[in-house]
Amino acid sequence: MPVYSPPVRDMKFLLNEVLEISQYSALPRFEEAPQDLADAILEEAAKFAEGVLQPLNMVGDTHGCTRNADGSVTTPPGFKQAFDQFVENGWPLLTAETEYGGQNLPSVLGIAVSEMISSANMSFAMYPGLTRGAVEAILAGGTPEQKEKYLHKMTSCEWGGTMNLTESHCGTDLGLLKSKAVPQADGSYKITGEKIFISSGEHDLTDNIIHMVLARIEGAPEGTKGISLFIVPKVMVNDDGSLGERNSMICSSIEHKMGIHGNSTCTLNFDEATGYLIGEANKGLRLMFVMMNAARLGTGMQGLCQAEAAYQNSLAYAKERLQGRSLTGPKNPDGPADPLIVHPDVRRMLLEQKAFAEGARAFLYWMALHGTLEDVSDDDATREKAGDYMALLTPVVKAYITEGGYKGATNGQQIFGGHGYIEESGMSQFVRDARIAMIYEGANGVQALDLVGRKLAMHGGRPLFSFIAELDAFMADNQGDAELEPFLDGLKTGRENLNEATTWLMENGLSNFDNAGAGSHDFLQLVGLTCFAYMWAKMAKAALAKADSDDPFYANKLLTGRFFLARVLPEIGGHLAKIKSGAEPLMTMSADGF
Repeated sequence: MPVYSPPVRDMKFLLNEVLEISQYSALPRFEEAPQDLADAILEEAAKFAEGVLQPLNMVGDTHGCTRNADGSVTTPPGFKQAFDQFVENGWPLLTAETEYGGQNLPSVLGIAVSEMISSANMSFAMYPGLTRGAVEAILAGGTPEQKEKYLHKMTSCEWGGTMNLTESHCGTDLGLLKSKAVPQADGSYKITGEKIFISSGEHDLTDNIIHMVLARIEGAPEGTKGISLFIVPKVMVNDDGSLGERNSMICSSIEHKMGIHGNSTCTLNFDEATGYLIGEANKGLRLMFVMMNAARLGTGMQGLCQAEAAYQNSLAYAKERLQGRSLTGPKNPDGPADPLIVHPDVRRMLLEQKAFAEGARAFLYWMALHGTLEDVSDDDATREKAGDYMALLTPVVKAYITEGGYKGATNGQQIFGGHGYIEESGMSQFVRDARIAMIYEGANGVQALDLVGRKLAMHGGRPLFSFIAELDAFMADNQGDAELEPFLDGLKTGRENLNEATTWLMENGLSNFDNAGAGSHDFLQLVGLTCFAYMWAKMAKAALAKADSDDPFYANKLLTGRFFLARVLPEIGGHLAKIKSGAEPLMTMSADGF
């Protein structure tokens, strides 16, 4: 059976030595999270993830969810008990607002806890994850009455939450949606329509589920300009907060999916269900994107989580499995063969997994730090820069890390060989679960188009220029450090390729939009590699400061970083070449020629 042990040592290294979050201790949220408390939270979360959630991961994959005759859904064995424990121990409240019972700790600490939960059991983690997204939308656009009515129990995860966007005829193009909302005399709306692919849409974990539903009010404009967002409770909530009658909606089916079997992905039918407008009429997409942007960071994290879990298991297998002899002579002379880990190509795959997971973790935590600084910093320039980074790099987090996570999972499966292809080893679950992260919350191709088409030009290019300036400042501040020089050279390579790719797109993308579209995927990959180069430079600097330590953690961190520089970062040149090839190789052939 697969195992998972949370990498608490690496998490503490990032929080305390790379990001140095103690420097923000005077700011709100951070002042409530001194290092001893943060370390204790990580240790306790690790126990819960490893001891309670990880053993249920394969159970969820094997049993899946069951739709009952009345439309209710039963989650896999053990999920309800684990969820009750999750709520009772207060884990959903860690970073939540104090006015709704939360502890108001910084999101950079919260994302570390979320990583453990999702690595241990991705399907389980999606239930509170979707709820938090719904909370964010209500916080952003709800009335004081709506916040008071729903947020206390949603924040604690006593009630669940979802986002309802997709319909059978429209996914990315939400302007085509047909769900309708009819105004009622009491100010509510009757919502009618069918939504598909609704994660956590129906389950037995909570007493109520608060659905956030996109629909078009009768007479509203066509397209995306006529879409509104509604709160549609599964069970109506009385004015005193108690539960009333069941709303007129039902789960008509659950999807039979490639992976994430432990999460109920539902088709929901709304038949004049009672809903309440949130935010302004016809401006629902703005609020829905509040949910989507939060979800995209979480989805990027899922890529890291599956890669980390696959790495831990494939590493253990490579150390134990005897297969062949080392090319340079037996390393296990008393045995019939050497362990897999002696073979260079197996080490290549393991180091690709390791370098990716550690780079992705640093990138995600760095982004989470900026997310908190955007909210709480007392410096206008810091808040502006943090907001710019969140806008510019969220598509990169979502797409680059999910693609790398899928590759990491398949590398793990490959190391297991034939045993990785059979279900008993559990490796196929990591691959199957990881695959969805590249698709939902905005397919990765859409993320690339968003980066090139919208984010590069945002605020006159200020976010990108600010990021490049930070890279330049880091290189200037550390110039002359001989031990750090290889990492500075790697960062310089990323910066130069990023500058050249951006210049080419600016010169050629506007004259032919297909040039921008054709280069979007490779541009996003190039930005991702540059971000990882920066993260590895920052981690190397922190590790070099402990070069005299007896702890092998620091030496191994540097060795992993040097592997990234030698064997991963060179891919950046290929992405630049493909960007500069333009649209012609893609667009010349007619549709009939394919």
